[in-house]
Amino acid sequence: MENSSDKGQFQRKMQTRHVVMLSLGGVIGTGLFLSSGYTIQQAGPLGTILSYLIGALVVYLVMLCLGELSVHMPETGAFHSYAAKYIGPATGFTVAWLYWLTWTVALGSEFTAAGLLMQRWFPSVNVWIWSALFALMIFLFNAFTVKLFAESEFWFSLVKVMTIIIFIILGGAAMFGIIPMADAEPAPFFSNITASGWFPYGATAILMTMLAVNFAFSGTELIGIAAGETENPEKNIPKAIHTTLWRLIIFFIGTIVILSALLPMSDASVLESPFVAVMERVGVPYAADIMNFVILTAILSAANSGLYASSRMLWSLADKKTISPWFARLTKRGVPFNALVLSMAGGALALLSSIIAPGTVYITLVSISGLAVVVVWMSISVSQYMFRRQYLREGHDVKDLVYRTPLYPIVPIVSFVLCLASCIGIAFDPTQRIALYCGIPFIILCYIVYYWTDRTKKKRGLTS
Repeated sequence: MENSSDKGQFQRKMQTRHVVMLSLGGVIGTGLFLSSGYTIQQAGPLGTILSYLIGALVVYLVMLCLGELSVHMPETGAFHSYAAKYIGPATGFTVAWLYWLTWTVALGSEFTAAGLLMQRWFPSVNVWIWSALFALMIFLFNAFTVKLFAESEFWFSLVKVMTIIIFIILGGAAMFGIIPMADAEPAPFFSNITASGWFPYGATAILMTMLAVNFAFSGTELIGIAAGETENPEKNIPKAIHTTLWRLIIFFIGTIVILSALLPMSDASVLESPFVAVMERVGVPYAADIMNFVILTAILSAANSGLYASSRMLWSLADKKTISPWFARLTKRGVPFNALVLSMAGGALALLSSIIAPGTVYITLVSISGLAVVVVWMSISVSQYMFRRQYLREGHDVKDLVYRTPLYPIVPIVSFVLCLASCIGIAFDPTQRIALYCGIPFIILCYIVYYWTDRTKKKRGLTS
């Protein structure tokens, strides 16, 4: 599997700390630092906490499925391979392109956002100069060795994680009056959380925010992609999955509780980061500058993870001979350089479409990528269900699996149904409905392209 090229092979250089931080890096981004206030305003504090808990449950179930697959078959570009093997090659092809598109679209928006953030400190320098510099930096982090990528991602993610921990400690202390508020306000305790009633906008608001929450948790599945480049995957992958999940739950739920307790619901949706508003209330000096730096780190970390994920997906497609073998070539240091270049070009085109056609091309890309993550999670659940069935049918014993998904078949079925529910929920939200209008035709197009190219190959006498 690993040696797919005459030049080099993937190197198992990632340790547990790298894989955990890669996953956290993909998840903790602008969604938490900027959009969390909007979510609180939409569903109310308790509704938001509930939707994040349900979202965490969905992710946990999907990761339990991915754990069994990626430990048994630690492949680079993992879930595309699993879908191709256990659901069908056309589904594997579609999943890979959906996932590739998710991250390349994200690259475009992340480089723009990073350039805009630099305007705070360097208002006279053009945004695109910063965007280009950051794009070059992220490309270089990925282009040399997987070790350099993993190490850069580790430190990027560490900045975010430390910020969230400090934020939760300071916010908790202010909440209970251990440290005084900046404007001598009394300690709020939990009064703001229930000030507008338990669920001010009803249960449907929770369903609507759940969709956004699912997207906020996307990135955890990066653990599966990195399995082929992880040291001792049998031990490190399950460890990374469990460590990542409990950290995510603590970070997300802890952050939402602190934001809800220290910000009245009406103030939560302002455009300024809710983190800045809370830190200013607690009296942290230079709060806006500190958060600007942290959000910049978060964006670059997500871009770093995204370029890694999209290049490995292209490599995986080429390795399965569904696209040109040129993309399967590896450098001597085990980097799929050609796949990396195309992924970066895809990010540049997404960036361009956000400037030239934000209301048409770009909104279509964003909508497809929003739906794509949930579709990928559904494919992981189905792949694990089919894998276990086949494994038992072939006469193997479940006890021989190094890592087993518990409560089979309940876990894959429930995770699939919950993901499907959030897709159906999109149809009832007019602002998110475009994801279905764009996503479903794109999925159909992927299947058509696969079958058409497959038939063409067979006509030429080649086996796919």
